[in-house]
Amino acid sequence: MTESVLVTGSSRGIGRAIALRLAQAGHDIVLHCRSGRTEAEAVQAQIQALGRQARVLQFDVSDRAACKAILEADVDTHGAYYGVVLNAGLTRDGAFPALSEDDWDTVMRTNLDGFYNVLHPVMMPMIRRRAAGRIVCITSVSGLIGNRGQVNYSASKAGLIGAAKALAIELGKRKITVNCVAPGLIDTAMLDENVPVEELMKMIPAQRMGTPEEVAGAVNFLMSAEAGYITRQVLAVNGGLC
Repeated sequence: MTESVLVTGSSRGIGRAIALRLAQAGHDIVLHCRSGRTEAEAVQAQIQALGRQARVLQFDVSDRAACKAILEADVDTHGAYYGVVLNAGLTRDGAFPALSEDDWDTVMRTNLDGFYNVLHPVMMPMIRRRAAGRIVCITSVSGLIGNRGQVNYSASKAGLIGAAKALAIELGKRKITVNCVAPGLIDTAMLDENVPVEELMKMIPAQRMGTPEEVAGAVNFLMSAEAGYITRQVLAVNGGLC
């Protein structure tokens, strides 16, 4: 039986790479976007060209009511998911004294509240499958060691790790694993001019940035049957940064 996986924030970057890699592994994919519908539909076409099914859901993961309505309707129509990849996230970087209330709240509502908003509506259907399941949260090296100018982002990603570890305890006997993948410096559009790439490169033993495909490979492993005895873990994909 083909098993479907929801990948949030999958219209571009790391999320897109994850969706394509999981489709290559034989999963049907539930794509998600907040605003990039055209980009998401392009990924949908690529997945369908691989012989897998794909559909696009559009909502803001910080909007609890929208998450509940859209995800419950999708599960009612298509059935429970085998897996969920929580990838959608954003940054609002700046020195802490300069962070506005909106900078703090927006990052928390998307990166941390999104954990509850997305998983809660789909959790009981996953449990009722009475079969193996997978949840992977895309966190960050910032959530492990913190990062200058990212107090809000680091807090949100550290909170995500804590939430994932706690949920893994609750779901262990249900055969649903919960893990995190913590990327380091990855070459995506999320990097902006404020990221000190050259300075960070000196701290990376691999002496290069990672690729979205390398993150996707880690997620694909954690989604596989071979990872059935791995749960409550954080897999760092960072070239040795920490």
